Amino acid sequence: MRRKDREITATDEIMQIIEKAKYLHLGLFDDVFPYVVPLHYGYEFKDGKLFFYLHSAEEGHKLDLIRKNPNVCIELECDVEPISGGDIPCKYGAAYWSVIGRGNAEILTDADERIRGLEILMQHQTGRSFQIDEAMTESVEVIRITVPEFTAKARRLQMKSEA
Repeated sequence: MRRKDREITATDEIMQIIEKAKYLHLGLFDDVFPYVVPLHYGYEFKDGKLFFYLHSAEEGHKLDLIRKNPNVCIELECDVEPISGGDIPCKYGAAYWSVIGRGNAEILTDADERIRGLEILMQHQTGRSFQIDEAMTESVEVIRITVPEFTAKARRLQMKSEA
């Protein structure tokens, strides 16, 4: 990471970003150009790895790309705010908190894993626990992304007296 002064290494702060973010941006390989799609997600953190759960229609471009190459990149951000540079154009920017990671996407086939993935996703998206049954999983695909490598970064807003 080039800007070490903005790096976040504390796990609890990283989890706060992931908890607060609204969408996960999933980057996939699509021949010559990357393909990025915003998605709702659920997550868990175990053994130093992040696990994200996504759902999808049963067919589509995203699934085709995952089947061709399961290597993916994820990005999440929250608290994005513009920073004014006043009369100096080069001083404009944005405050933000973000997490970026590389990992592997897997389309889940085991019924119990699919149920668990959807329950985790719904908990994160709604703040409520839902009982998902196997019949509810039959009209969707459930994707688990295992992310062993990730970094986090923030550019915090400065107080007016600090600016």
